[in-house]
Amino acid sequence: MHIRKGGDGDVPAVLAMFDSAITWLVSQGRTGQWGSRPFTGDHKRTRQVTGWAEGGGMRIAEVGGRPAGCLVVGDPHDYVLPAGESELYVQCLVIDRAFAGHSVGRALLDHAYDLARERGVNLLRVDCYAGDDGRLVAYYEGCGFTRTEPFTVGEWPGTLLQRRVT
Repeated sequence: MHIRKGGDGDVPAVLAMFDSAITWLVSQGRTGQWGSRPFTGDHKRTRQVTGWAEGGGMRIAEVGGRPAGCLVVGDPHDYVLPAGESELYVQCLVIDRAFAGHSVGRALLDHAYDLARERGVNLLRVDCYAGDDGRLVAYYEGCGFTRTEPFTVGEWPGTLLQRRVT
């Protein structure tokens, strides 16, 4: 697996990653996280992914030369209170379902941890969807994160998690 900095040319691949994840979530009856509509063709979602690409925090994991996952790090989302100390925030993590079981997400989260350490940051945080069966929260806990607080954005239930950087 190779992890590289992402850019504008990666926008279609990242949109396709979201599309594959949404298709899988819908097949599981789990539409609360990202809804049921593909990101590809949605102008709002395209602007969001383009902003991530232009912001400098996008990283792309490649497996066999193919984009397999995307991580975006930067400042916390506006619906999350600042940590009160230096932090790096995982703004986005999405994996192409074709690469499920290849530890792409874990590798990207470990990469975020390494970026935080390189920057002298003591805290890595992420938020995620906390509805349905809670499997996403459990996934982040399995990657070394600890729950800190639940929150809601409208009707969307979320959980904030953190990982200390040592």
